[in-house]
Amino acid sequence: MPDLGGLWSDLTDLVLPAGCAGCGARAVGIRRGFCPGCIRELESLRPAPTRPTPAPADLPPCVALGPYAGALREGLLAYKERGRHGLARPLGALLAEVVAVAVGPVRPVALVPVPDTAPAARARYGDHLDRLAGHAAARLRGAGWPVRVLRPLRALPRPDSVALDSAGRAAAAESAFRLRRPVPPAGRNAAVVVLDDIVTTGVTLAAVSQVLQPAGMTPNVAAVLAATQKRRHW
Repeated sequence: MPDLGGLWSDLTDLVLPAGCAGCGARAVGIRRGFCPGCIRELESLRPAPTRPTPAPADLPPCVALGPYAGALREGLLAYKERGRHGLARPLGALLAEVVAVAVGPVRPVALVPVPDTAPAARARYGDHLDRLAGHAAARLRGAGWPVRVLRPLRALPRPDSVALDSAGRAAAAESAFRLRRPVPPAGRNAAVVVLDDIVTTGVTLAAVSQVLQPAGMTPNVAAVLAATQKRRHW
């Protein structure tokens, strides 16, 4: 795996000390948002196919960096829910690794991040997946990939999934997204890759696929950082 960090995030941690995003440790050597032990844990992860059971219709093939556990889980929570926005760069670099494995040989790629709802984006001071997509695209371009980030979707208000059963989550997801007009073209021979942070039941990725298909943007694959352990196949 490549170096996980960059100058900006290093300086952020030096000027505004914070515990390791992976384990909470506060000690010398914590840079890039993670301590050396958590960096080794993240670097040891290898993207692999994953699929929930049962898988919803229209779910594209999905590749995840690893299980939703350990340093990966805590890093995602710190980034999404605890305001550690500097983690977007290392997490975006990890997501780029997943995209590269999911797509295979170098080819044009159109990244489509699953959008946040407007209230979620306001609460997080910006769309968290859009930030990750930008960093992932930059990492891939640096390695010679022709990459574009497309934003053809908007997210509609929906109920909190925590209060819903599996059928309720599926129903909410089916009506959660709409196409923006005009729909941006993916580009000739481009692999369309849907990006999300976590896959659990797969209903969100399936719903995105359903909306994109009529626009001629059927996803080739979905790339995610984590898969919930009870739903994954490794």
